[in-house]
Amino acid sequence: MKQIAEQISGYTYGAADASPVSLRDLENLKVSVGWTKEDERYRRLAGEVLSDQTKPLVDHWRREIIGNIPNLIRHSRTPAGEAISDYSAKSGVRFEQWVLDTCFRPYDQDWLNYQHEIALRHTSLKKNTTDGVDSTPYVPLRDIIAFIAVMNETIKPYLSAKGHTVEDVEQMNRAWTKSLQLQIALWARPYTNSEW
Repeated sequence: MKQIAEQISGYTYGAADASPVSLRDLENLKVSVGWTKEDERYRRLAGEVLSDQTKPLVDHWRREIIGNIPNLIRHSRTPAGEAISDYSAKSGVRFEQWVLDTCFRPYDQDWLNYQHEIALRHTSLKKNTTDGVDSTPYVPLRDIIAFIAVMNETIKPYLSAKGHTVEDVEQMNRAWTKSLQLQIALWARPYTNSEW
């Protein structure tokens, strides 16, 4: 499995607590998003294309987009609005690794467990605990859902950076978009109090 670094602070892939979502639920969600064998092939191709671009991609999302939207940037700052540089560095590497995990990891129990962990780290149950920082107590689900659209759109230039055909780029973007829809469906679970 490709990793950004040998050691990634707070990256607990393969050691996360069990997700309350079953593998059967995951398979049903894959059917709901229209996941196909072609999507599987193109998400891996997207990973090959993005492998050496994760840092500029994540920097683009964090500095140029999130950094310019006050209701988003506040979630990685102190309550007084000050930057938390150590947190930004550590979470940035995990964000880069998430790009690779999205593209290369098998969507199995370990992946499902880590999706639940990612979700929890955005809720009041675990936000700030991984890096021991003082920031907002949670990220509203609405902000996460809304930002998915930005991520899906702004990844296109990175997917086209290696000279693939327009059709291949569209297929990679389609697989990426379906994966993010699948992940946001999983991330929504800890935010809900009713039957998911």
